[in-house]
Amino acid sequence: MSHHRRHHHPHPHLDQQQHRSVYEERFQGIPVKELFPEEKTGWVGYVEWENAPERKRIASELLKTKKFTPIPEFQFVPLPDTNPILIGHRWKEYHEALGLKSIVDFSWEIVQKEKHDMLHVLDFPYNGETRPEHLLGDGKVTQNRHHFVRNHGGVPDIDPDVFELEIGGLVKNPVKLSLRDLQDPSLFPQAEVTVTLQCSGTRRREQINVYPGDGDELINAPWGEGAIGTAVYRGVPLKKVLKRACGGVLPECKHLEFIGADTYFKKGEVYNYAVSAPWRKVRANEEVLLAWEMNGEPLPKLHGAPLRVVVTGYIGARSCKWVYRINALSEPSFGPVQRQEYLYYSQQIGKQNALVSNGFSIQAMPVSSAIMKPSDGQVIIHDGKINLQGWAYSGGGNWVERVEISPDGGHVWYAVPPENLTKKHYHAWRLWNYDVPVDAEGWLEFCVRTWDSSNNTEPTYVRSAWNWDLHVTSSCHRIKLYSVNRSRPATAKRLKQLEDHGDSFEPLTKPLEFTVEPFEEYEAACKADPREPED
Repeated sequence: MSHHRRHHHPHPHLDQQQHRSVYEERFQGIPVKELFPEEKTGWVGYVEWENAPERKRIASELLKTKKFTPIPEFQFVPLPDTNPILIGHRWKEYHEALGLKSIVDFSWEIVQKEKHDMLHVLDFPYNGETRPEHLLGDGKVTQNRHHFVRNHGGVPDIDPDVFELEIGGLVKNPVKLSLRDLQDPSLFPQAEVTVTLQCSGTRRREQINVYPGDGDELINAPWGEGAIGTAVYRGVPLKKVLKRACGGVLPECKHLEFIGADTYFKKGEVYNYAVSAPWRKVRANEEVLLAWEMNGEPLPKLHGAPLRVVVTGYIGARSCKWVYRINALSEPSFGPVQRQEYLYYSQQIGKQNALVSNGFSIQAMPVSSAIMKPSDGQVIIHDGKINLQGWAYSGGGNWVERVEISPDGGHVWYAVPPENLTKKHYHAWRLWNYDVPVDAEGWLEFCVRTWDSSNNTEPTYVRSAWNWDLHVTSSCHRIKLYSVNRSRPATAKRLKQLEDHGDSFEPLTKPLEFTVEPFEEYEAACKADPREPED
């Protein structure tokens, strides 16, 4: 993957009339900025949609007057060898049509400021994947500048000094709290929790490579193995805030809805980002955190500053960034991200019959793992052992108990010794490394599987994990390596020949430029074992 940033022209499919309407920022004679205003001082990039139904209606009508860049094909064709990999043309155009282009520009500026050496899977809304060398090199806790990001909208710029959190719905006492209130330990006990967050699209490319599915580049971005990361978050358990500030929830409360300040689009409609978690999950003390600190530093803007929700053990989509309102509800949020997306379908469901109602909502993450080093397709010259490294994780409060490696595609398995795994946490991964015994040479398929504390493990093959929306690739992660075992005399001899000729073994496909066997040796071998029978 190249490291350069791809230069692109905005809005390739907008005609001149559309350009004029965008740049004049008027709709039905009214300036767009007046129709969709930033109403709160110090809340740049935030537009209220959920409490403004008329505003949502007008936005939907405006969007109907535009033509936007089509969804790109990225599954039946090779992914671009660029960084960013995909360009969010239509998502930028949606924002610009509503006079929100500044959000697009600011979001990319923040990516450049806060992130280092990422794989930009989608430039806007920003989806950034951690490279293998950083994911392993950072150790158990991923540095903020390397931690993956999966955003659904632009990045708002909210001044912490004027920020306030509204809590309402089925609570005894609705309240508004400043960030200073939340950070006051005399009001709310603080907690620090080590948490792995994982996108449900992690390892999606494995499904795409063999069985393509739904092709939305935002919802189903082509993630590899790096859409996962671990950080130490500081904040206050939501349970404590509900009890101390609101006097508790009413008996009818079954779910807590989190609303974020980013603008989200779904099939021509406009929303604030909204998701929810069950009250029974929130009730489990530190399992749902209102966090303002990440790895000992103020929460980065890309990760939800000034305040985000961290829902341990669930898909990352439930950990709402830029949270500014929490509603206690009797049922899950009706936000499209909660109800219409992150659905897991059976294998008989596809484009021909998929409905919102015939997939179930993904919440707790299953056990999964990945080999991060070596990478697929490498040639490995070794002395009978090959070192593999990677991560293993399980959600829902389960933790990793055992990691196993197979050098033959899943028949023989070797357990990684406990001392070769990082420390256990209730809500975090374990990194692992192991020298796998390997005698065979040539192309071999290595795979990894993990067992968690509830004795769950992974399906052996990706076909078992396939689903139309390409979520939760929890099958055994597989890579193919070309094994060169120099403990074998013939191999050691060939490597010495290459060295004597000043040549290297790689590239694998480069033909040898010297005679591999003297004629005398070949003739002797043929006499000892003739090519054809004598009678």
